[in-house]
Amino acid sequence: MNRTTLSLFVGTAALAAVTAFAAVDSPSASGAAPAAAARLPVERTSLVCPAPSSSDLAETTYTSFTPVTKGAASGGRARLQAAGEQPADDGSGDDGKQKGGKEKKKDGKEKKSGGQPVLTPKAPGTPATGDTSGGDTPALVGTADGSFAPGWTVQETTEVAAGTGRGLLGVTCAGADTDFWFPGASTAAGRTDYVHLTNPDDSAAVVDIELYGKDGAIKAPLGENLTVDPGASEAILLPTLTEERQTDLTVHVSVRGGRVGAAVRALDDKAGGDWLAPAADPADGLVLPGIPKDATDVRLTAFVPGDDDADLKIRLASPDGLITPAGNETVHVKSGMTTTVDLGDVTRGEPGSLVLTPADQAVPVVAALQVVRGKGDKRETAFIPATAPVGTRATSAGNSAKGTTLALSAPEGTATVKVTASAGSEGGTPATKTYTIKSGTTQNVDAPVPTGLKGTYALTVEPVSGGPLYAARTLTSGDTAFTVQTLPTDHGLVSVPQTREDLSILQK
Repeated sequence: MNRTTLSLFVGTAALAAVTAFAAVDSPSASGAAPAAAARLPVERTSLVCPAPSSSDLAETTYTSFTPVTKGAASGGRARLQAAGEQPADDGSGDDGKQKGGKEKKKDGKEKKSGGQPVLTPKAPGTPATGDTSGGDTPALVGTADGSFAPGWTVQETTEVAAGTGRGLLGVTCAGADTDFWFPGASTAAGRTDYVHLTNPDDSAAVVDIELYGKDGAIKAPLGENLTVDPGASEAILLPTLTEERQTDLTVHVSVRGGRVGAAVRALDDKAGGDWLAPAADPADGLVLPGIPKDATDVRLTAFVPGDDDADLKIRLASPDGLITPAGNETVHVKSGMTTTVDLGDVTRGEPGSLVLTPADQAVPVVAALQVVRGKGDKRETAFIPATAPVGTRATSAGNSAKGTTLALSAPEGTATVKVTASAGSEGGTPATKTYTIKSGTTQNVDAPVPTGLKGTYALTVEPVSGGPLYAARTLTSGDTAFTVQTLPTDHGLVSVPQTREDLSILQK
């Protein structure tokens, strides 16, 4: 036996021995159906919060919450601090030195942030809050491990008293990723839209920003091959990428190397502004939940990333069931072109969720709504992207006793859902209610409030039975200021395949 053959034999045997101790149970191996994957609590979660505002009048609150999760690891902690700052003793082997977290302001100058974490939660089940003010607050990066990791949720809410983008702006801090769609952006006069990119990692990320208007792709060479340094955040003004001014755009952020957190801050000179969060992945059927009952104008933006056109049925899941808006029964979305539909005051005094389904062949689509409350000089704007269903559990932080509305929608079948209000950030006892949402309807439910509430609280939504459930939370301030966040799964649990020891594989 020559040396090459012997080496191959030894390597193969070693690989087989290792595999034998963790063989996945399959029908071919055992003759039985494979065991269902276990759903176990995650052990580490990372989040990115974009820089909240460039206005000196901005007042920002961060609220962190982790629901108590059965089976979660003990111990651990959660921290939220400026991007580029590495917390000491974080288990990564780093010595705790700062890594130069720099963020580009819109004037091209850099700003730095140092100091303590914005907030440090003390225990799962109780919210923690932190406040900042002014226009120099940087993007934040958070990590949670152990008992703090499963379902960790952070809400960033900013109130701007005057100027472009006045009103209430809110966003749920999200994990870094490599692909994002933002239907509903704009480069029109009177709009100031920034794409915020934050790199939480130790290596640079390379990013492309593509723009699509009503006639297709828009030349934007300055959006190609952008480098986001480790621990850095970039706020990129959309009109600097193209000379074309279009009212409705779809923005595609794709990452060639590394990961980033991404969101669009969309500001209007006359109608306030808000964060446009990434839309759900392209799908042939979409739900956009939580349109406020007093919405005065609703505008749908849709885009087909693939090669085929899409024909979609438009329906509204109202408190009484699915209805078709008069004059807007369907929409034809051409491949690669941004399409909009003005739905006006489609809710007519009742809460609703927009439901898009194929009118013909199934073609994946991305979509979002621009929603306006108020009229004239008192108009305020928010965005509702298409979202995934709640799944096992969804969590919403930063709620108040009087300024919170929870919308639940069951477009495909009646659903039963349990909603739990956490303890307050400064005191209060948790409370729970159960609701039944009839098929095809959307309900603004009377959400539970902690007994003896002090401070803010979190809502945890858990479907109990029935069809898929969609949810959104609206925060309001004053007469018309508002912001809407959808509630997809909080990713607190992960599927872990069942394995077994199988030494018989050595004989095969």
